[in-house]
Amino acid sequence: MSLKTLLFSMALLLAPAAYAATEESLTIYFIDVEGGQSTLIVTPKHHALLVDTGWAGNSASRILAAAHDAGLKQIDDLMITHFHSDHDGGVPELSRLIPILTFIDHDTPSAEAQKTSQETADAFKAYAAVRAKGKHVSAALGKQLPLEDLDAVVVSNAGSALTSPLPNAGAANGACQDHPVAPRDPDENPRSTGILVRYGKFRFLDVGDLTGQPLFDLACPKSRIGPVDVYLVAHHGGPDVDVPATFAAFKPRVAIMNNGMKKGGAQTTYQALHAVSGLEDVWQLHASADAGEANFAADRIANLDESTAHWIKVVAKKDGSFRVFNQRINSSKNYAPR
Repeated sequence: MSLKTLLFSMALLLAPAAYAATEESLTIYFIDVEGGQSTLIVTPKHHALLVDTGWAGNSASRILAAAHDAGLKQIDDLMITHFHSDHDGGVPELSRLIPILTFIDHDTPSAEAQKTSQETADAFKAYAAVRAKGKHVSAALGKQLPLEDLDAVVVSNAGSALTSPLPNAGAANGACQDHPVAPRDPDENPRSTGILVRYGKFRFLDVGDLTGQPLFDLACPKSRIGPVDVYLVAHHGGPDVDVPATFAAFKPRVAIMNNGMKKGGAQTTYQALHAVSGLEDVWQLHASADAGEANFAADRIANLDESTAHWIKVVAKKDGSFRVFNQRINSSKNYAPR
């Protein structure tokens, strides 16, 4: 065999591996911010959408670590789901660590939220000062986020939810109850801006702390979202989202819990998740003190106590397949297309 023929044969053998390494993918980091939210979405063309920034304090450095892991030099778009300090509190510090170009939100907290919570008012004031230095986009229900290479539609915003089903949604939901569970915070959580991210056949739902009537409206009497592959359980898995009808409507293959050890992660929500038909796995950012024996297996938990800050990472392909990675144990699980 000539050298030329040998090299050609080797190239054919190596081609599948090379293709696998370079195949485009969507990457989502679920960052531990101790029971707040910070979710970093990196598109195939390396465009960064960050959803929330967690609390003031150490959240910014944890977000920066994920951004560096993804090879990012800036946050192209920051979407704030709602104006609570465990979601917008980290913005000023993060903006000093990495450039943030565009800010997406529902403009302002409700007047009642600002009046009843000085913490909410102060955090929004600090956030608005940073926002004023960049480009600001007001989220609009049913509209696409202005992203370069990702399909992300707004499904809830400023106290309202979609009124019509998305494509491939609209199935009747037999698990619906007569009325929604009352939200623990009635002023700002139900105003959360939620998005459905679609990458080929892969679908990811993040509705922030959406609770009460708007969350109920997405699920009942018909599912306005349809089946998703990954669902970030609303409101950190608190007791006001232990609603079987939502899980029946969204039909997630995998649920992610961005709870803290002592924040969110209600035992009733974990118990409800254990009973969800078709749910393959639940991955937790923290072991939940409240959930007790209802916590899922340790290899599905990124942080067993508050001494670490590991993330959970999802890497998805256009065919709907995806992988979930637990940084704590450096291990992952693959999920074939649905």
